[in-house]
Amino acid sequence: MAKQAQLDDFRVPYFDSSKKADKFSLADFDPSSKPFSTGSKDGDRKRLAEIGAKLDTLQECLHAQQQRRVLLVLQGMDTSGKDGTIRAVFHEVDPLGLRVVPFKAPTPIELAHDFLWRVHAQAPMAGELTIFNRSHYEDLLVPTVLGTLSADAFELRCQHIREFEQMLADSSTTIVKCMLHISKDEQRERLQARIDDPNKHWKFDVADLDARKQWDDYQTAYCNALAATSTSDAPWYVIPADSKTHRNVMVAELLLRTFEALKLEYPPSDDSLKGLKVE
Repeated sequence: MAKQAQLDDFRVPYFDSSKKADKFSLADFDPSSKPFSTGSKDGDRKRLAEIGAKLDTLQECLHAQQQRRVLLVLQGMDTSGKDGTIRAVFHEVDPLGLRVVPFKAPTPIELAHDFLWRVHAQAPMAGELTIFNRSHYEDLLVPTVLGTLSADAFELRCQHIREFEQMLADSSTTIVKCMLHISKDEQRERLQARIDDPNKHWKFDVADLDARKQWDDYQTAYCNALAATSTSDAPWYVIPADSKTHRNVMVAELLLRTFEALKLEYPPSDDSLKGLKVE
């Protein structure tokens, strides 16, 4: 129970339109903190492997039941580790029933539809764990920072997102949303590492430097977006992510709690198979 309470310390307060909530701020969360660390990188990796083995069984039960769905949304500034989190946390998980969806800038066809059109098509199917690497929140954050989305349009999109995620939840989808929270200094080091290593040049985009110049604007946009879209059925969690191993362990702990709460079991055995011999 202590660990569960500790996880909830990093949950963004639920949106409540009936009252003026206290201003949510990412500045209240230290991106270098390691509340779920074992104390060493090796210890963190060992704990991650233990959780991975449990998630493997639970995810297999999810897939076997074909009744529920799980959606994990990963958001964060450039270099916050969305790809690395997926590789590390799901390394032990059977890929059957696991799907990763990376969202990039909308295509002309996608732009011709409403902003949730391309997202709904990628929502998890029955028995599936789907991971959004970036998500519909890009269509909220990026145009806000670029100044192409008005304040009124921002609020309307937040409302549409809440309603969309509520519809998914009403359709037996469990939603967990993680904002991988890194510091500006840590981002500088990670970007520089990509520049200095020729084998990492493919990961570097000059546009990342332009986004970095708008760091404060993105932090404000994230604060407003998370505060307006964290609900009981689709909560946001702030994941301190300056430490890669801690980031991975904390996301894994959150997923483990989520899966265990579903009380998943394998389907009942088939009595007709008793005594059956394969020749």
